[in-house]
Amino acid sequence: MEITVVFQIAAVGILVAVLNQVLQRAGREEQAMMTSLAGLIVVLFWIIQYISDLFSTVRELFQL
Repeated sequence: MEITVVFQIAAVGILVAVLNQVLQRAGREEQAMMTSLAGLIVVLFWIIQYISDLFSTVRELFQL
């Protein structure tokens, strides 16, 4: 796993946390929830290849 992916995930997490707090303080809880959900989906799209590689490695390891 590349270290840049970890930094990108951390940056998205910080950005989503700040936006979430700002939107909640402004009384827009629905948009805050959607922002959190969008951040989660973006991160999942980034790491889906690594999850696939993990499952392939486990399958090869146990010869399934």
